[in-house]
Amino acid sequence: MENQEFKFEGMTINGFSALTLLIVFGLLGIACTIFGGNIIDSENYLVGIPVFVLGVLIVIAVLFSFKGFIQQEPNEARVMMFFGKYRGTFTAVGFYWVNPFINAKKLSLRARNLDAEPIKVNDKIGNPVMIGLVMVWKLKDTYKAMFEIDAQTMAQSTNAIARDVNTIMRAFENFVKVQSDAALRQVAGMYAYDEEDISSHELTLRGGGDEINKQLEAKLDERLAMAGIEVVEARINYLAYAPEIAAVMLRRQQASAIISAREKIVEGAVSMVKIALQKLSDENVVDLDDDKKAAMVSNLMVVLCGDDTAQPVVNTGTLNM
Repeated sequence: MENQEFKFEGMTINGFSALTLLIVFGLLGIACTIFGGNIIDSENYLVGIPVFVLGVLIVIAVLFSFKGFIQQEPNEARVMMFFGKYRGTFTAVGFYWVNPFINAKKLSLRARNLDAEPIKVNDKIGNPVMIGLVMVWKLKDTYKAMFEIDAQTMAQSTNAIARDVNTIMRAFENFVKVQSDAALRQVAGMYAYDEEDISSHELTLRGGGDEINKQLEAKLDERLAMAGIEVVEARINYLAYAPEIAAVMLRRQQASAIISAREKIVEGAVSMVKIALQKLSDENVVDLDDDKKAAMVSNLMVVLCGDDTAQPVVNTGTLNM
């Protein structure tokens, strides 16, 4: 069972039962101390001193035994260490008493959020983009979390040893943040920002959607597995061009939108002109030669495709009927 998590199999006692026993022994120790002191006062040192010493030892043992009480809530765990040796992970919920010589390091197995600030990266073709992610993660393997990465040293301060669960979990959060930035840079460098920069069948950061998020989760899993951390969900929540090229790219997008709109307008105008000429011909409204048809098509296209309102011109000439 080396280098992997396993269940703690050491002695555990119901906390309330252990508390009752310790109170009884504590009262017994106090009684022995008082009784031994009274015997010493009567100058019976041969009996009084051993009884007094026994009482003091019982009281000290009881006070030390209070260190063995553990109160554990759902989705919490304790890594049990006995003089530096890993003895297992204790996950039972409730109030218990264990060997007070065991160092129980408390960890939280509850899910946590990371809302990473957007970072500047270069996409596949070198464009600088701002990209951020949000992820949900939790501890899965307490052995790896405690012994594969140096979370305890990262959580230490100059004034206190990092035994508080919140302090240790903040160290894990810092580790997750650094690795998530690295994974995000790796994924962003594999794809272009927009489909306008590449062929239409390739994935892009903007259009990839769920597929890009799956790639991001896979990269995060690879990096965080060594720390016993499970990625519940990860997705890109912010994506934009970097400020230095945002204005240029916006103009390019506007130009592309204008071109697309013009194509639709021209397509519709040609269809309308065709219908007009067909109707005039089928219903014998007017007989137009090629020159007049060309002039009519030109005028209709100007009217239909122009941005400004057309100004009508009254033709006072004659048409050959």
